[in-house]
Amino acid sequence: MTEKLTTVLGIDPGLDRTGWAILTRNARSVLSLRACGLLHTEAGQDLPKRLDYIYQELTKILQTYQPDQVAMEQNFFLKRAITMANTVMTRGVIILACEQAGKPIFFYPPKRVKLMICGTGTADKKQVQRMVQLTLHLDKAPSPDDTADAVAIGICHLKTAPLANQINLKAAFLEKLKAAREQQIKKK
Repeated sequence: MTEKLTTVLGIDPGLDRTGWAILTRNARSVLSLRACGLLHTEAGQDLPKRLDYIYQELTKILQTYQPDQVAMEQNFFLKRAITMANTVMTRGVIILACEQAGKPIFFYPPKRVKLMICGTGTADKKQVQRMVQLTLHLDKAPSPDDTADAVAIGICHLKTAPLANQINLKAAFLEKLKAAREQQIKKK
């Protein structure tokens, strides 16, 4: 009998630098990092070429590693409008690639990821890198920080998804039970 692994692709989206990480969780809830990296586009390139590169590379990652699910950082913008627009477009091509690969995608706000990894939603980049290193028993912290963030997003998902799934199953069961009771009352 083979051991059931859950594989997740963690993504920290950005037009200049998109961090990605493939993590697994086994039946005993042991987390492992299989691969991680950075998709980097040059600022001087045309926007469509940069988006196409991210799409093509992400499609290769999805085909190579066949993750069960995808977890991506949910962005909030307080900075420049151009940065916001570029990141939104980058997220769009990432979501498209995941949809075409048939992979469910989950979004996590940065504060939730930091809270799950570091115990505080205000942790800095170095703290996140160090806790990722300790959580996965790595010789060194993943870098650059975009890659470490992608790993952290994947860890967050692998740690919270089982509980969220149980909560959703219970909620669905309770809805069916409620509907069945209402049907019985109508028949009387």
